[in-house]
Amino acid sequence: MKSFLRLSDYTKEELLEIFEIADHIEKYEGFFAGKTIVMFFPANSIRTRISFEKGIYLLGGESILFDPATLDKKEDIRDVCGYLQNWADAVVARHKDIKLLDKMSDYLQIPVINAMTDDNHPCEMMSDLYSLSKIRKDFLDANYLFVGADGNIGRAWKEASKAFDFSFVQCCPEKYGIPGTDRVGNIDEAIKGKDIVCTDSLSQTMLADFEGYQVTKELMEKANDNALLNPCPPFYRGEEVSEDAIDSKFFVGYEFKKSLLKVQQAIMIYCMSR
Repeated sequence: MKSFLRLSDYTKEELLEIFEIADHIEKYEGFFAGKTIVMFFPANSIRTRISFEKGIYLLGGESILFDPATLDKKEDIRDVCGYLQNWADAVVARHKDIKLLDKMSDYLQIPVINAMTDDNHPCEMMSDLYSLSKIRKDFLDANYLFVGADGNIGRAWKEASKAFDFSFVQCCPEKYGIPGTDRVGNIDEAIKGKDIVCTDSLSQTMLADFEGYQVTKELMEKANDNALLNPCPPFYRGEEVSEDAIDSKFFVGYEFKKSLLKVQQAIMIYCMSR
């Protein structure tokens, strides 16, 4: 069995195989019958937790939820894992420290699936790229722009660009650049020739530095024909994205995230089958 911690752990062909499972998810009815997936999610998680929990239920499995803080107690994580694998068939964890998930994967003989860390968010990227593949068959030939600061979402997009081999550029003030990533400081220049524009929310301390980097409808009109705006939720109208951009034809829409359900089901199926 194989864990799902980083997209870079997989080949493009393997990741596209997960998309193939998602395309035919109905064939896996009852796949989780008699299986228990232990989940670690904070109380403020909405989209990722709902889609994992419902996905497990729809495939006939049971999920048991804990707060991620339970992984930070004094007990050595190897001992937690030693007992955990007696009853769990997989672990889905949202925890700030990816190194902890690495340790869990080393100690467990069942898959560990990364539901977000401070370093990346692989399931979210898989869902977004799967949704894009249904809109555009040439989604891997598109030019991607990330407008935002160095953080787990920006790094996740960079990770995805390496795994799937697509063009990726960041636009931000210099001090917010993602290490090893092509960066353009001028947003009017950066958006030219781009097909997919992605954003991440900004902390209150960053807002002043990102003045002039807001993605607006007017700005999107400078991108390629049929460009799409894909802001990472939660997004904030009037901050990293404008009201008119979200209400425009460029916004991919709320249904775009429906893919989280079956893509995360497909990831679990893939990992538990290997």
